[in-house]
Amino acid sequence: MNRPLTPAAMPVEAAAHGLPQSPARRHALRGAGALLAGLGLPGALLAVGGASRAEDSPALRYRHSAKALRLAMRLAQQTALPVAWLREQIARAYFQPLVARLIIPGRPEQKNWELYRSHFVESGRIAAGVRFARAFAPWLEQGRRRFGVPAEVVLGILGVETFYGRSMGGFPVLDSLTTLSLDFPAAAPDDRSGYFANQLGDYFLWCRAAGIDPPSIRGSYAGAIGMPQFMPASILRWGTRFDGQGAVDLIHSPPDAIASVGNFLAGHGWVPNLPVWFQLQLPRSLDPRVLARLLAPDIVPSFSAGQLRAAGLSLLPEVLAYPGKLAVVQLPNAGQQPDYVLGTDNFFALTRYNRSAFYALAVMQLGQRVVLEARA
Repeated sequence: MNRPLTPAAMPVEAAAHGLPQSPARRHALRGAGALLAGLGLPGALLAVGGASRAEDSPALRYRHSAKALRLAMRLAQQTALPVAWLREQIARAYFQPLVARLIIPGRPEQKNWELYRSHFVESGRIAAGVRFARAFAPWLEQGRRRFGVPAEVVLGILGVETFYGRSMGGFPVLDSLTTLSLDFPAAAPDDRSGYFANQLGDYFLWCRAAGIDPPSIRGSYAGAIGMPQFMPASILRWGTRFDGQGAVDLIHSPPDAIASVGNFLAGHGWVPNLPVWFQLQLPRSLDPRVLARLLAPDIVPSFSAGQLRAAGLSLLPEVLAYPGKLAVVQLPNAGQQPDYVLGTDNFFALTRYNRSAFYALAVMQLGQRVVLEARA
């Protein structure tokens, strides 16, 4: 889930943890075997969402690597875990070239809000969400009371992230985090190997505390785990249970996932009973220079309703009554006319989970549809 990005440039996790690619990209890559075959990758890697550890997988290049030893020594200082044990675990990791390819962001001109939305606000995901909402209604209500985060937000996140636990990722997390720590692609715009090395250290801490064999856990190509797709640092910091007893299980326990999502958002600025976003229709006569000024803060709420009205925007009555700051959020549509919304502090809090305006709005629209239909 952590680096400042323009809206929808990337995806999951949060401000303190930043996931480098969005669930939309993961979804769009499903069924892309023919395309990836053209990249000359091993056949075992062509099933997007699942990399193989079989004999035909890439070599265990980290087994006798000097840089792997240096990483183990660094992580020993970070975690206080035995360096020999860390070295042994890193030596078990497979280099995954597909992970190194997928971590590179798509081109900005490919951003398309309508296409992104169609992947998540669709009948199959809504139906699965309705079943989940009805099955775990008491836990969703308990989360609302404890953390102030309403059911539609949690339902939207779990639906967008993993289809309510159906698609939690098939990449060995040990492989992904080691690959991105030691072989982060030079073609990426920024070197984030240090971030992933920190996550690898936290992953080892979590595994040791929970009695987990590090190669056994699978997740996203970026190392996100479980129904809410938490990075290891987020599991350690925000993972929680309603009863506070025992280990947090984000892979098999929906109540733990619900509690942990609520805890994460509450810790990243979520304000109970505050709206998340408002519709916005820009006037055609709006000066482009004024629009550029309004868009400059990106997803950070920066303007009062009075300031926006003075700038020439036509605002809904509920917006005029809103007392807080607002962000003017642009949603590109791949060269077509963009859409616009106004984001509140809670919209910004959602982007701490995943630094993308596309993500935040898809979460809200999916969650609202699920709650509406679950009540029918």
